[in-house]
Amino acid sequence: MTLDLPRSRSGAPPVVVQVWGEAALFTRPELKVERVSYPVMTPSAAVGVLESIYWKPEFSWRVVAIEVLNEIKQFTQRRNETTDLVSLAEAATGRRRVDTAAHRVQRNAVCLRDVAYRVHAHVELAQRADKPEAAYRDQFRRRVTRGSCFSQPYLGTREFTAFFGDPDTRAPLSRSEDLGIMLHTVDHSSTPPRFSWFTARLDDGVLHVPAQGIPASPVT
Repeated sequence: MTLDLPRSRSGAPPVVVQVWGEAALFTRPELKVERVSYPVMTPSAAVGVLESIYWKPEFSWRVVAIEVLNEIKQFTQRRNETTDLVSLAEAATGRRRVDTAAHRVQRNAVCLRDVAYRVHAHVELAQRADKPEAAYRDQFRRRVTRGSCFSQPYLGTREFTAFFGDPDTRAPLSRSEDLGIMLHTVDHSSTPPRFSWFTARLDDGVLHVPAQGIPASPVT
């Protein structure tokens, strides 16, 4: 199966990496008490994997499609979480510590088992970039082939390790369904961060990601 995917600004096809793991949790934001996963990988989770493999301030990643390769299987897990969170500044300076025992809560999570995806993404250059797109794409491909990464990627939550490698030729899952509203991007350049969303759908095992999401309305 050959996907007809949008090309980059320079006319190049997206880079591809295959990602898999024993379990995953891509939490639906509308379910805040219990953790319930989307049935497929989300674009924001895919960007996290890509940045773990290769990231530079000279560019950002834009995911254009995610192929689902394995049957969608779920399992439930009870997880310990803390309700006491500290700011990044407090954590960096050690001004306050989290008492996890006093603020521990247990929540059920509906997770995914035995997952595998092919992620297609473009390099989008920043103004500071001093190399062409092709240079960053080639470096990414070399790192994928070698299995190199800056940090171990994960599938939605750090306890679910992600493995990656060069893509194979197996066909995506033969399944189509509406997935509801899904997070598109998070803009950290503002305080608080701005979020955008899109209406997600799985078509014959492929989640197509639009170039831009719909900004969330500000809370008044």
